[in-house]
Amino acid sequence: QNKLWAGMAKETAHQIGTPLTSLLGWLELLKEQNTDKKTVTEIEKDIERLTIIANRFSNIGSIPKMKKTNLISEIKTIESYFKSRISKGISLTSDFKTDLPIYVNLNPQLFSWVIENLIKNAIDAVKAEGVILLSVKAKKNAVLITVSDTGKGIPKKNFKTVFKPGYTTKKRGWGLGLSLAKRIIENYHEGKIYICKSIIDKGTSISLELPLVK
Repeated sequence: QNKLWAGMAKETAHQIGTPLTSLLGWLELLKEQNTDKKTVTEIEKDIERLTIIANRFSNIGSIPKMKKTNLISEIKTIESYFKSRISKGISLTSDFKTDLPIYVNLNPQLFSWVIENLIKNAIDAVKAEGVILLSVKAKKNAVLITVSDTGKGIPKKNFKTVFKPGYTTKKRGWGLGLSLAKRIIENYHEGKIYICKSIIDKGTSISLELPLVK
């Protein structure tokens, strides 16, 4: 089964590659036609995002490479990408200093997938209007990353269930997001992921803890 899933993932990455190459060609054409720079920049970001997604799929089944990374710049990049792509009624903010680097061992592609997944879940929870907050706090030997929202909340009885494969409240999807996030954080990054707080109709906070690297 693992080999089948890995094979399907790699084939998906291969299939994504063809339209990606085409999109790069169209992008160059837009640049030659002096298209608005902001529009071109945003299209470039989407193409970069698709490339990252394709790379994630192609690397499934292999041991991810870890490297010392500035966590702050990684999260800031994800935040800026989402800010221009979410509903105007949703406020995405952060409460950490961007000029103070915090270093951890990361596989940037897999880690960014986890944060993106948490933000997307938060967007679904608040629907068309609400607040999503990204916070980063350095502790003695670890760093705490929290994604909070003002959405529908999760019942306390489901705090652990949400991390099991197949759990979902959506009409579409396989319910693999948080279970994969747990595997990525615990198995590859030697960290923890858990719901630190959730109140029905008030919101949810999901936290990650990762070991600091000096």
